[in-house]
Amino acid sequence: MSAQEPKKGRPSRLELATTFTFEAAHQLHRAPEGSKCSRLHGHSWKVDVLVEGELDEEYGWVIDFDEIARAFEPVYDALDHRHLNDIEGLQTPTSEHVAIWIWDHLSDALPQLSGITVHETCTARCTYRGPDPQ
Repeated sequence: MSAQEPKKGRPSRLELATTFTFEAAHQLHRAPEGSKCSRLHGHSWKVDVLVEGELDEEYGWVIDFDEIARAFEPVYDALDHRHLNDIEGLQTPTSEHVAIWIWDHLSDALPQLSGITVHETCTARCTYRGPDPQ
């Protein structure tokens, strides 16, 4: 056994992250009076797509990163260089709502999806882990 392979019998639950970026503007109409966020402005958004699963013994991975990229492509096309307020479901495009919106648009294509982290700026982000199981 090489030092890089997991020991037999060891659980192999792993979480992967792939990062995507897009450029978009938004305006937070519900922001408190005087807030700079109530004015139209843009961000260089960053999104981490997290997937979790068992290590596939045949391939040696949880999922091919290219599969995540293909699933994210329609989301990117819908968000990049857009005014987020104009997108159905994003009339209040806070980081929280953007994370939920992305989850909703990726979860069918990526059943192993475990989280979406939206970075609105380099210091402000939100992670959504999906709906509470009921």
